[in-house]
Amino acid sequence: MHVATPEIQRLDPDSNLTDLVVERLGANPAQVVYAVQNTTDLDNLSWSEVTAFEFLAQVRKVAAGLIASGVKPGDLIAVMSGTSYQWALVDQAIWFAGGISVPVYETSSPSQVAHILADSGAAKIFVAGDAPSRAVARAIEDYDLHDIEQFQLTDDGLAALGQLGADVSHDQIEAARSVATMDTTATIVYTSGTTGTPKGARISHSNLADGAVNIVPWAREIVLDRPNPRLLMFLPLAHILARAVQYFALVAGIQVAHTADTSNVTKLMGAYQPTWLLVVPRVLEKAYNAILTQIEDATGFRKTLLTDAVEVAEEWSRARQTGEMPVGLRVKHALYDRIVYAKIRGVFGGQARAAISGAGPLNEKLAHLFTGMGLEIYEGYGLTESTAPATVNVPDNVRLGSVGKLVPGMEAKVSASGELLLRGLVVSPGYLSAEENAKSFDDEGWFATGDLAKIDDAGFIYITGRTKDLLVTAGGKNVSPGPLEETISTCPIVGHAVVVGDNKPFVGVLISLDTEQLEQWAARRGKAGLTVEQARTDEDVHAEIQHYIDLANQSVSQAESVRKMAILPTELSQETGHVTPSEKLRREAVINDFDEAMAELYG
Repeated sequence: MHVATPEIQRLDPDSNLTDLVVERLGANPAQVVYAVQNTTDLDNLSWSEVTAFEFLAQVRKVAAGLIASGVKPGDLIAVMSGTSYQWALVDQAIWFAGGISVPVYETSSPSQVAHILADSGAAKIFVAGDAPSRAVARAIEDYDLHDIEQFQLTDDGLAALGQLGADVSHDQIEAARSVATMDTTATIVYTSGTTGTPKGARISHSNLADGAVNIVPWAREIVLDRPNPRLLMFLPLAHILARAVQYFALVAGIQVAHTADTSNVTKLMGAYQPTWLLVVPRVLEKAYNAILTQIEDATGFRKTLLTDAVEVAEEWSRARQTGEMPVGLRVKHALYDRIVYAKIRGVFGGQARAAISGAGPLNEKLAHLFTGMGLEIYEGYGLTESTAPATVNVPDNVRLGSVGKLVPGMEAKVSASGELLLRGLVVSPGYLSAEENAKSFDDEGWFATGDLAKIDDAGFIYITGRTKDLLVTAGGKNVSPGPLEETISTCPIVGHAVVVGDNKPFVGVLISLDTEQLEQWAARRGKAGLTVEQARTDEDVHAEIQHYIDLANQSVSQAESVRKMAILPTELSQETGHVTPSEKLRREAVINDFDEAMAELYG
């Protein structure tokens, strides 16, 4: 089946993404485009506002410094830092200097940094933070990259760079800024590397700029539903989703604040009060776990109230989607909205009534649950190669459980093998590697996503798994692990679930425990101090997880069901090399590194 959504607008092909920035910000120079956190005191949070005029002045100053340092149009400049206003500033400054940005995750190892620098050809790098600085230093020393020039991505570092460009004229900046066209590469973004070495994808000026003028109107009721729309950006800016949304926000007039402090993000939301949210599924999973903890700690009438409120929220959302809403359910929902759901929305700052979830699959139950609580969940889908958002659910065009319909300017179809193919406005022109291009793009420009999908008669797209993740049991049964893992991972004490069974007699699951949640869970059961090693054989732990395995098994046939679990001796994380910065599992690495657990499953 082939589906397409017509484009809304196409910008002048001879312009570039900075032209749109200059036009939009120049039209309203007093508008506040960014808010910069100016205190780390979580009990006394405040932000300094940055107007469009001030931002453009700062961008041009840093761009002048880059030009004075020898940057020429087409030069590649890497950026390795946590999410921050400075990241946003230098991203635009690189483009104003005619350069091409190359983001590097702040958690990358020295070998990963070296690979990106060498593969892309970046000769300069902006760095901020102790860990990134150490990684860059090691990469330069261990891989003989001594010609790489470093800039400090700090206020002082940017000020020094600005002073370096004091003699660079406005005309010189404009000349450099104007060289690129819509077909020019704006940034090279490396894939997460879940199935191999990260690949550098070229993202063009058109992918971002034409994407912005088409996607923002498409999602207008979500992102621009308030007079002064605000977004708290806490996703890593090295990820294309965060970068693309940040650019969209800038040209759409959405104020953005940044934080890399994900451990305190709810406190920051409470103070900043964003009007909509951009999240990954893990954020909603943790919020759900917090709700379950509140229910478990409650007693008597309050426990009954909270339990019923959660059930009603999900039931209400599902009923609304079917169009059959019982009167009693509507009444109970209205009551709980005042006495329960409003407090839960307060955790996200109280102003947000919608959240876009991307960068990974979201469990349908959680989507219905939070939607029923008044935080409408709009799941989207995309990849690095599609400049992130290729599809998204939007008001009046939403079907929870799907990833929505195609954004304007996009086409999709499903191949004979069930793989989703994409073509259109936001699809990358290709990888740096001609060999990789030949594997992923056909002669008609269709990009093979690697995701299995189905498209319904209304044009909603459902992602059913990954082609490379598909398991084939010894009995010949094809099993997609993703949906099973999504449900099992909603267990509060589960950090990650890795469903296995390729060429095995049955399907099993490797469980990584969430140590923080385990500690709280154990204390409530009189097992304070329970270690991960002890939990691996604890009957109550197994029973808790088995409940969620049973829930997952309800959605599949007996041959596809999970028969056995093995609990891993450690958490899976970026640090252990088993999880990408966007929270995707490196499945093969998990299976290879935990052969004892695999032996526990299969002998």
